[in-house]
Amino acid sequence: MLFKLLIPTLVGALCIYGEAMTREEKRKLKNQVVEMFDHAYQNYMDHAYPADELMPLTCRGRVRGLEPSRGDVDDALGKFSLTLIDTLDTLVLLNKTTEFEAAVRKVLSDVKLDNDIVVSVFETNIRVLGGLLGGHAMAVMLKEGGHLMQWYQDELLHMAKDVGLRLLPAFNTSSGLPYPRVNLKYGVRGPETRTGTETDTCTACAGTMILEFAALSRYTGDPVFEAHARKALDFLWEKRQRNSNLVGTTINIHSGEWVRRDSGVGAGIDSYYEYLLKAYILLGDDQFLQRFNIHYASIMKYISQPPLLLDVHIHKPLLPARTWMDSLLAFFPGLQVLKGDIRPAIETHEMLYQVTKKHNFLPEAFTTDFRVHWAQHPLRPEFAESTYFLYKATGDSYYLEAGRTILENLNKYARVPCGFAAMKDVRTGSHEDRMDSFFLAEMFKYLFLLFADVEDVPFDVEDYIFTTEAHFLPLSLSTSPHSSSITLNLTSEEEFDDSNFDWTCPNTRLLFPDPAFPQHIREPIRSVVDKSCPRPASYREPGMGRPPLRAQDFMANNPEHLELLRRMGVSLIHLKDGRVQLVQHATQAVSAVAAEDGVRFMQEMMELSSQQQKEQLPPRAIQIVSHPYFGRVVLTAGPAQFGIDLSKSITGVRGFVTVAEPYSGCSEITNAEYIQGHIALLQRGQCMFAEKARHIQKAGAIGGIVIDDNEGSSSDTAPLFQMAGDGRSTDDVTLPLLFLFHKEGNILLESLKEYREVEVLLSDKARDRASIFKGKSLPACLIEDNVDTQTQDGCATKATTTASSEPQGLSDLTSTEQAKPAPQAVTSPNEVGGADEGTSPAPDVDLPEDLTHIESHSDQAKEKTDSEPKEEAKERTENRRSVESLLADWQEDLEAFQQMERDEL
Repeated sequence: MLFKLLIPTLVGALCIYGEAMTREEKRKLKNQVVEMFDHAYQNYMDHAYPADELMPLTCRGRVRGLEPSRGDVDDALGKFSLTLIDTLDTLVLLNKTTEFEAAVRKVLSDVKLDNDIVVSVFETNIRVLGGLLGGHAMAVMLKEGGHLMQWYQDELLHMAKDVGLRLLPAFNTSSGLPYPRVNLKYGVRGPETRTGTETDTCTACAGTMILEFAALSRYTGDPVFEAHARKALDFLWEKRQRNSNLVGTTINIHSGEWVRRDSGVGAGIDSYYEYLLKAYILLGDDQFLQRFNIHYASIMKYISQPPLLLDVHIHKPLLPARTWMDSLLAFFPGLQVLKGDIRPAIETHEMLYQVTKKHNFLPEAFTTDFRVHWAQHPLRPEFAESTYFLYKATGDSYYLEAGRTILENLNKYARVPCGFAAMKDVRTGSHEDRMDSFFLAEMFKYLFLLFADVEDVPFDVEDYIFTTEAHFLPLSLSTSPHSSSITLNLTSEEEFDDSNFDWTCPNTRLLFPDPAFPQHIREPIRSVVDKSCPRPASYREPGMGRPPLRAQDFMANNPEHLELLRRMGVSLIHLKDGRVQLVQHATQAVSAVAAEDGVRFMQEMMELSSQQQKEQLPPRAIQIVSHPYFGRVVLTAGPAQFGIDLSKSITGVRGFVTVAEPYSGCSEITNAEYIQGHIALLQRGQCMFAEKARHIQKAGAIGGIVIDDNEGSSSDTAPLFQMAGDGRSTDDVTLPLLFLFHKEGNILLESLKEYREVEVLLSDKARDRASIFKGKSLPACLIEDNVDTQTQDGCATKATTTASSEPQGLSDLTSTEQAKPAPQAVTSPNEVGGADEGTSPAPDVDLPEDLTHIESHSDQAKEKTDSEPKEEAKERTENRRSVESLLADWQEDLEAFQQMERDEL
């Protein structure tokens, strides 16, 4: 059979460059895959079944209609125990035949398909129909083995046909392209269906039916399913752009007009190309291979820019359609392996691997300079899929190490007590309460096969082909007698030209006689992710000279530069939010030549500003680690385009915060003795950010936090703000500087006012408390819900009330609690007075606005509290309430970190 011919010819370069992974290491990683699968599957069965999917953060099932709608994502859910069906053949592959038999019985007894619910035709086909067919193939294989599933009488196949019949009404269009959605009970016609009014569908949605529908026809002897899937593919082929031989992303299902004319290999098109090649492998129809090869030639001509794969316009394929890539294209190197085109597969995979190592996971979308475009990652398996196929093709243990990276990142960043949680933001490590069914259906299949030896796999996988959901369909279906009932309509235009493409896949021994050759291909790509894109040269009209002042050299506080601007007719306006605005009036320039210089200066400045906007850095995290927060509160901070890059720091920068004097930081710091060794708090405005950084650095600060002076601003409503340099070299700035909007900054200021000493961690993302308190014993209040003791480390000393581990319990904390000392503060014994030994007072500085200095605690603190005036006590109570009010706005974040705390314990 073809697929058996395909893979062995690819597995040629068994000589491995460098040190190979030992068999024992592979065995351990294989066992780790099984353990991770058990963790995910068992939690689904324990906490979610019979719901469609598991919500791993809240340990419950996701039932459509009972949870807030997520839009189109929910169209995959049909109240048919989606995850269980999608996981059936994974159970067999991982040698869990007992669990498989139990799962089949549950599907047959519990799953109902006659549900009044609107579902995605595409998702239901690949996940439910594909899952049932894969489960049927496994059940038949086990039954033929003579030991297991002897009771099985094709019940899963009967259910699969029921699903197919429920999807068929969607194909009732003049074009043959299916509607994107169908009502499982009522179809697409009539008001009760609540669907059937759509006009558009994606190319992949219409073109990813042939494997499952053809398999259903071959299994049941009913040709109607394969006929409809073929008709849809024929229509898409007819509607391709004839000059570029590319297809668009979205098409009108009635007229066949392209709605979105951008073309790539990622979301919206991906599995259309995949199914053309795999339909040839499964069905043996040369027409599918011809179409695939014609498309593939155009992809490599226009879309492939190794190692990138960039969308183009189908009518103008030399014109890029966008400057970012989505993570779904990660399947394409695996498809190239099946095609036999290994070199570009290695190149693109290496680029994806470097992006993965940079962000821990592939972001849903990333730019051509490998920055995050969309930060989510729903635990997609496409990169693992390509890693497996490249290992099969090359035998290079490098891909085993890539698989190890996937495993480690899943366990380190996505694993939670009730399964594995999708990443809400790969930059900060925040989670989303979802674990899609494809995680169990695909991810663990590819990782298991990557590390498993031949004897570990209960059947020969080369007797099967993977669907796009990684379900197993036997290649023996190609010999089904029912295939003769499918008529082929070949036009004269589609006559085969053997010279245009290869019919066989090359042997990698001939492609790569040197076992080190794959590494030579990867080497130039390895460092490309960490390199910045070069700045474009400033635009110049022919014959025009350079202005006397370049935009990149301009400094807003340089009197000479301001005079040059005046001569060019450019005025500078300081805005209230700290930005500066440039306005040019040619009539105010001292001469016509100066006016032209002013125009070119403004053009340069606009280009420079645009470039800086493109160089978006990810957000940073300010984590309050002192009492009573202990790392539970994380503030989203904007980065600076200069200073220490926190993403390259393993530990981040940790220290106590102190308000700088002057608060603007625009002149020499007058309280340098208190700033030294601390993180300085500054107010935005009056000067450039780099100038503030230089002043606090000179005073000995280890970091800085700039707080927005625009009252009411918040990261909840405003886009990420990043601080630019001052137009000259900022290499001299060697400390980290972060930006907080007013709302988040007030949390810090109010906490400082209430607790006197506040310690924070500046980092690229939130850290777990195990790393924050590394080398120290965790405060007892983090381990127990209630602590009623006087001497717990870092929690509540000399407390008259019980200190709760919950941050909302601030109202229970009294002012008699001993603050954590700041060892960096310089003071004399006389200044300490009656303070505890080793405790330093806070610096006596003027805090901004209504913030006042709080005296250091003494051994007689309780007596002092008891005797303090009522006004002072009232003020302290109001301060506590103010902090609580600010924290109430962060309830969602606090709950997430409380959940993380429970996860860790």
